[in-house]
Amino acid sequence: MPRLSLIAILLLGAALTSCGGGLQARRAAVDRVAESYVRLALEIGLYDRDFVDAYTGPPEWRPEPLPDGEEHPFPHQALAGRTDALLADLDAVDTGGFEEIERRRVKFLRAHLVSAKGRIDLLGGKPMSFDEESRAIYDVVAPLCDVDSLEAVLAGLEELVPGEGELSARVEAWRERFVIPPDRIDTVFTTAIAEACRRTREQIGLPADERFDVEYVTDASWGAYNWYKGDHRSLIQVNVGLPVRIGSPLGLAVHEGYPGHHVQNVLVETRLLEDRGWVEYYVQPLYCPQAVLNEGGANYGIELVFTREERLAFERDVLYPLAGIDPALAEENRRFEDLTRRLRGAGTDAIRRYLDGAFSAEETIAWLQRYSLMSRERAERYLRFGEQYRSYVATYDVGLEMVRDYMERMTRGSNDPGMRWRLLEDLYAVPHVPSDLE
Repeated sequence: MPRLSLIAILLLGAALTSCGGGLQARRAAVDRVAESYVRLALEIGLYDRDFVDAYTGPPEWRPEPLPDGEEHPFPHQALAGRTDALLADLDAVDTGGFEEIERRRVKFLRAHLVSAKGRIDLLGGKPMSFDEESRAIYDVVAPLCDVDSLEAVLAGLEELVPGEGELSARVEAWRERFVIPPDRIDTVFTTAIAEACRRTREQIGLPADERFDVEYVTDASWGAYNWYKGDHRSLIQVNVGLPVRIGSPLGLAVHEGYPGHHVQNVLVETRLLEDRGWVEYYVQPLYCPQAVLNEGGANYGIELVFTREERLAFERDVLYPLAGIDPALAEENRRFEDLTRRLRGAGTDAIRRYLDGAFSAEETIAWLQRYSLMSRERAERYLRFGEQYRSYVATYDVGLEMVRDYMERMTRGSNDPGMRWRLLEDLYAVPHVPSDLE
């Protein structure tokens, strides 16, 4: 055997270190940060009841509940210090030799630790405007509404919606024709879910045992919510406290179910937790950058599952009859919904102005009634949602635009109808942060 020089031996040793034990040690360092991040999130959840949206990890990782009947000041400095220490530990990891997906993992972890620090600072009393808060926690800022554009939409609705008096009152009367009778809601919703599931399963491989249960509730600030339970199972709650219109069930079935939040969570659990053992996915914080892609992907799903013509046909030929609503109204209602969809950003602007102190509660409700065409009851419910979830409202529209723009950019020039499905699956099953889509 030829004799190796001292320099060659040193170089060989360095190579072996980077590819073997050294590499594994650096991966283990990321694993330690990931576990500490989960434990940190669970502790934040002791003081912020909405922070942990789902947790499917070991019960022993949960901190002891805070004793009842006592005051528990938020430990701002202690939690902020722990977050800074974890960021320092993560930044000290050399990712040389990591696979691309592992580098994405580190980027994801870092973004979520920075986000947790933003939420900790907010809970600790740090003053933030709506935009500062959304940047700190979600790494996005919602664009301001163009009031002239909103007024142009209202002018179009003036021509479409017949009758006399205030437009908001006429819109409410218009919408009354499309309310699903309470005893038909479950049939319509479960039929919509079955069709969304069938179409999604044709495109995305899902575990055979994935499933979810549906519950109907009446006192919530949201329209529907997906509570992920682990083991490929969700609980979807649908709020029937206000009238449910025919346009809602299919959108909710997609957004909360297929290929929305249920599919997102199932893919994360199977691909990142079960296949890779990445423990940070034991916890799903509500307030985090991932929320932008989750809400954006769930909103984009309706455009992916159904073409415009397919959605109209399915609602008209299947859901309208099940709801006992005249199918002849479907085309007219679609024109109405096409117009009102252009008012989407008005709700985010209302909450921004309210939280920034530019609007009172009454002014916020009046804005929502005019520019979001909500009844007073719905406007009050949306205001409650904004008070509870704050700048989270920005994730819906910003996320949708980010995902839609990303899909259009990545598929430009392609004739492959399945490409958008593969891109959506990749968004869910591979670590991403919002800036990846820019």
